Amino acid sequence: MIDLHCHMLPAVDDGAPDLETALEMARMSVEDGIRVTACTPHIYPGLYENTGEQIRLWVDVFREELKEAGIGLEVTYGADIQLVPELVAGLRSGHMPTLHGTRYFLFEPSHRTVPSGFSTLIFDALTAGYVPVVTHPERLRWLDDDHYQWFVDVAQRGAWLQLTAGALTGRFGSGPQYWAERFLDDGLVHILATDAHETERRPPLLAEGRMAAESWVGTEEADLLVVGRPQAVMENRDPGAITPPPGLGLHPRPPRALRSRKASEKGWLARLFGG
Repeated sequence: MIDLHCHMLPAVDDGAPDLETALEMARMSVEDGIRVTACTPHIYPGLYENTGEQIRLWVDVFREELKEAGIGLEVTYGADIQLVPELVAGLRSGHMPTLHGTRYFLFEPSHRTVPSGFSTLIFDALTAGYVPVVTHPERLRWLDDDHYQWFVDVAQRGAWLQLTAGALTGRFGSGPQYWAERFLDDGLVHILATDAHETERRPPLLAEGRMAAESWVGTEEADLLVVGRPQAVMENRDPGAITPPPGLGLHPRPPRALRSRKASEKGWLARLFGG
C-alpha cells in the first residue's frame, strides 16, 4: 500500500514530535503493509511556515535515518497545503511542493470555518494543470448536506477526494464515519490515507481503512484506493488515464441513496444515540 498523507517528519508541525516517534511510526507503517509514505507536513501561513525546499531536505535526512535504523519504508515528499490565495504561484515556484514532484498536491480546507474561495482556488489549480487532492472532507466541522454538494461539484470537475482511513473505522467518532461512508457510497473517493500524526491516537494504519472500504465499494475499488491510484500519482499519470471512482467518469453508477445511505444513516444514528 501507499500512504500519500502522513505527518511523519519529526518536529516540523503537529505530527511526530521527535525522531524516536517518527521511526516508530515508520515501523508501524511497514508492519501494516505500507511500502511508500509521502511525508506531508502542514504548510499553514502564520502557523507552519514550511517550504518545499525545506521539506525535500528533511525527507532526504529522514531517509538516511530510516536506512540506519534498518526500516524498509520508502519515503517521498509533499505537503498538506492550506487554502491560500497564492496557491498556484506557490506550486509553480516549488515553494509549495506537490506529491513526489508530480501534478498532484494535497489541498487542506479549514477544519473549523467555511472557507471562502474554495471552489475558485480548486478550479484555478485545475486550469493551471494541477490536480488538487482535497484532504479529509469527512472530518470538517462545517460539513453538512448543503456543503457536501461542494465536494461533489469539485470532484465532478476533476479534483480528487482523500478520506482518512481511521474515519472509516470510527477513530474520529460517528459523524466523520457517517460522512466517510456517504462519500464512499456515492462513489466519489479517489484515495485513502492515514493522515497519521503519532503512534496511538492517530497511528499510520491504512489496512483497517481498506478493509472497511471494501464492504462499501468491493475488493477491486478498495485496492485502487490504497494501491492503484496512489501508484498512479507517484508516476504522475494523466488523471484521464486513471480508473475513476465509480460515481465519476463517463458512465458513473447512480448513488445507492435509497438503499445504502438509509442503512448508513440508521447505523450512524444508532452509534450517535446508542439505539
